[in-house]
Amino acid sequence: MKKKVLVVEDELDMRIFLSTLLETNGFGLVSSKNGREGIQAARTVRPDLIILDLMMPDEGGARMYRTLKEDRELCRIPVLLLSAVPESSFRHFLSMLSLRSDQAVPAPDIYIRKPPDAGDLLSAIRRLLALSSGAGGDGGEKKGGGHGGRPQA
Repeated sequence: MKKKVLVVEDELDMRIFLSTLLETNGFGLVSSKNGREGIQAARTVRPDLIILDLMMPDEGGARMYRTLKEDRELCRIPVLLLSAVPESSFRHFLSMLSLRSDQAVPAPDIYIRKPPDAGDLLSAIRRLLALSSGAGGDGGEKKGGGHGGRPQA
């Protein structure tokens, strides 16, 4: 069975890139344009993985990320954050959120800076899916290409 990936991204060109990468490598795809739609899709579809942009209009990715991690049913879905925002800035934001809350918001499973390298992104997706399923498999049915991106785990 295909692993389902929810892509939450407001930029059309990035959604097309991610859709093409995922579908050509054997993954099922659901996409949303903002955090509000993304939360609804996560609750409805129950994806195996969420790829989430941080900077979006309306309900942004940071708010969606916090909502995901505070939800008992959605908190177990692995999240790959994909953003132009430096990881250190997002981690600072998370630490500020944690000061105002009873419960610390955990760091993302993987954080990748835009623009992503397709091969590294695909490797990160497969790694997260393998960890979440405990199977050690590669997630999709096809193997990905190149290396040399900017993953930061």
